[in-house]
Amino acid sequence: VITGGHYDVDCRLEDPDGTVLYKEMKKQYDSFTFTASRNGTYKFCFSNEFSTFTHKTVYFDFQVGEDPPLFPSENRVTALTQMESACVSIHEALKSVIDYQTHFRLREAQGRSRAEDLNTRVAYWSIGEAIILLVVSIGQVFLLKSFFSDKRTTTTRVGS
Repeated sequence: VITGGHYDVDCRLEDPDGTVLYKEMKKQYDSFTFTASRNGTYKFCFSNEFSTFTHKTVYFDFQVGEDPPLFPSENRVTALTQMESACVSIHEALKSVIDYQTHFRLREAQGRSRAEDLNTRVAYWSIGEAIILLVVSIGQVFLLKSFFSDKRTTTTRVGS
């Protein structure tokens, strides 16, 4: 969960027969690995039913299967050349960089969401303070005006 509420949702994964492969409640972050036993449509569902007033943003990533070999002849019995082994190690390092970039992009999205929420709260607080300041200043003007206004009292005699 990137943003929203207490950063937790329910998650469920079902195979094509409807068998539940994975079910977790109120999780913020998790990883699940499985090997598909059959062809078909696998369903996954993220639920926010316990916190219906809070909208949440969820990130998920699929990594399907293994990468094909970088060189078609990589599975051969002979050793790789120095250039080929350097390419393989660079390729592995770049896959690691992609994972780190994804992680940092998610953290940046979380931080941006918190900053925008804080900005909204500060704006509402400032508007509230401005309204209170206006009401108090108008009240003070009327109070001071009442000190300097001439009060005329009339007396009436009740005759006998």
